[in-house]
Amino acid sequence: MATKMKIKSKDKVIVLAGKDKGKTGTVLRVLPKENRVVVSGINMVSRHTKPSQGNPQGGINRVEASLHMSNVAHVDPKDNKAVRVGYKMIKDEKVRVARRSGEAID
Repeated sequence: MATKMKIKSKDKVIVLAGKDKGKTGTVLRVLPKENRVVVSGINMVSRHTKPSQGNPQGGINRVEASLHMSNVAHVDPKDNKAVRVGYKMIKDEKVRVARRSGEAID
């Protein structure tokens, strides 16, 4: 079951758990049905590809694999630490804000 995704594409996130714990990157894709995100340069895996018309050489490519949404958190714009996300109404517009500093994320 998909939940409300507080993380969107192009957000800056930090990895909380796993082999890349502590690294930061930007979100490339969000997969809401699986509750997963793909982060640039994080969770790199080797993909073996057969030769094809588009890639006649084939070979081993390094690509980003998805991470579970619970293993990443937003980066606080003020101090680059993990932060929870809240919402605030600013001029009749709902904006995502960092809970710790109150700084707008959007």
